[in-house]
Amino acid sequence: MNFYFEAAKTLDRLDAKEGSIKGILATLPEKTRKRTAALVLETLKYKSALTDVINAAKLMAEERKIITSMNLALVLTHDQLFASGIQAGTGPVKQAIMRHKTRLHGELQKIKIKRGISSNINLAQNGDHRAAQIPRYVRVNTLAWSLEEAVKSFVDQGFVLASPFESEMGFVKDPHVPSLLAFAPKTTFHNDLAYTTGKIILQDKASCFPALVLDPPATDDTLVIDATAAPGNKTSHLSALMKNKGKLYAFERDKKRFSTLGAMLARAGCKNVEAANVDFLTIDPSDPKYQRVTHILLDPSCSGSGIVNRLDHLLDTEPEIEGAQDDRLTKLAAFQLMMIKHAMQFPGVQKIVYSTCSVHAAENEAVVRDSLNSDEAATGKFSLAPSDQVLPQWHRRGLDLLELPSQGASLVRCSPGEDATNGFFVCCFMRGQKRKSDLVYDHDHEVAIPKKRRKKKEKRKRVEGITKMM
Repeated sequence: MNFYFEAAKTLDRLDAKEGSIKGILATLPEKTRKRTAALVLETLKYKSALTDVINAAKLMAEERKIITSMNLALVLTHDQLFASGIQAGTGPVKQAIMRHKTRLHGELQKIKIKRGISSNINLAQNGDHRAAQIPRYVRVNTLAWSLEEAVKSFVDQGFVLASPFESEMGFVKDPHVPSLLAFAPKTTFHNDLAYTTGKIILQDKASCFPALVLDPPATDDTLVIDATAAPGNKTSHLSALMKNKGKLYAFERDKKRFSTLGAMLARAGCKNVEAANVDFLTIDPSDPKYQRVTHILLDPSCSGSGIVNRLDHLLDTEPEIEGAQDDRLTKLAAFQLMMIKHAMQFPGVQKIVYSTCSVHAAENEAVVRDSLNSDEAATGKFSLAPSDQVLPQWHRRGLDLLELPSQGASLVRCSPGEDATNGFFVCCFMRGQKRKSDLVYDHDHEVAIPKKRRKKKEKRKRVEGITKMM
């Protein structure tokens, strides 16, 4: 029966918005995680119908002293109606459900008749339609084998090099991310030997962009920080790009997520990573240990508004009141800005990549704008990396919410439903680039140019004008 209490507790945490479904399920005890996660997900799929059945059968009203929460009633009723029965010995909680067994089944049949359906599966909540447009992305862990070896292995298993949307066994090499493969959306790899041994990482394409943009050198003296590392997808990607050379400091403040991070890094064979269960904001930039860090990856907490395939559509919550959503975004943006400003204080850092899985400008372009206007950016002489150094082959760029219209081209956006990825945002700050205060906008050519060059250009125009008059 503890299994059901654990599942109900997990649903309580989701109701309290303590995190995403994926994030909260990752914190469950490893021994029971798979079983509990399966029940939680199945209960969420049928939550609407189950709630109607429970209310119609007056289960909570008559058994309120024994079944203490609606979520406990949901998981128990799910297994009674949609599985092979409640998997527990006889006890007061199970007996409370069994007393209403006939009524529960009767109310279920009434709902199906009312909705004009004959199968239980038709009662399940449908997912976000955009998720079907996103392939199952698989990043080949080049610390374990090469892309060519991986491709050959998949072909030997029966997969074919063809569009994943035209063939269930089709897969292709991604054109933007080296070592990334795209399979049909419903392809599963959780029981695949390559996955369980860390040779492949299941990671959305857009989530691969931050490490790719940071692009730390694969040298023995390279020092890198991943500020918010769990669950480890981006960390393992950085480690692979560094070819296990140098040192990669991975920070994660949450204890359970830190445990997940450690397990993933070990499975992926990341030997150059030094993980620590600490908050990045507590790290002293002047600490001799971190003074020579040159690259920092920041992927802080965000609204997650760009994620369409992480199962959060199952939560079926009421839309947030506009004021409440604005307040939440304001708090998130303040935290995100704090993280960037802290990263800018590391004396040796040359490159900072900031990313979110949000589609809101408040967490993206607005945070970038405020970062560029900060004292930290001025002191460290940070500005945006040129667009030709930030995935120049990617078509969708940032919104022009900065003071200079041309700055949006230095930002990367991914749009769910349009780019075959989840919604994402990536920005790269570099030390020593031309500051925006040193640039002016040339409306003749729609580009930002240095003030000195602008002055020379204006002087040349004046001279040419005088010459024509003569």
